[in-house]
Amino acid sequence: MDIKSPEERSKNMAAIRSKNTKPEVYFRKLLFAKGYRYSLNSGKVPGHPDIYLRKYNTAIFVHGCFWHRHTGCQYAYMPKSRVEFWQKKFEANVKRDHVVGMELQDKGIKCLIVWECTVKRMKKNLADCEKYLKEIEEFLERNQMFLEI
Repeated sequence: MDIKSPEERSKNMAAIRSKNTKPEVYFRKLLFAKGYRYSLNSGKVPGHPDIYLRKYNTAIFVHGCFWHRHTGCQYAYMPKSRVEFWQKKFEANVKRDHVVGMELQDKGIKCLIVWECTVKRMKKNLADCEKYLKEIEEFLERNQMFLEI
């Protein structure tokens, strides 16, 4: 049983944004401060990545753990109401993410997925932030095609 009325739930769900989310904006600011220049939601790149680094031919997706089902993450819980609806929704999201990843790979575009919980850790702890940024810098310089942090 949902603790919110259908009207309240609808209002909450309508307020969820797909672009310019807080984790995405925070991560973009970090990249910009490090000297990286990018385009946003590029329609020329499969999956319309949140961030595209043309110089590095890299698509960056800042995924919400809940919506994209980050395995083992506390934020990727299953709602108690309308379980069948949510299962279908989450399966479609994960499948779409996989298809986009394959399209990027076929086009030779590197893919970086940054999870919402990682961004939260970066906000809380400067040492974690530096560690992840160093890992990303190394990824951009290597010939590796995929990284998930």
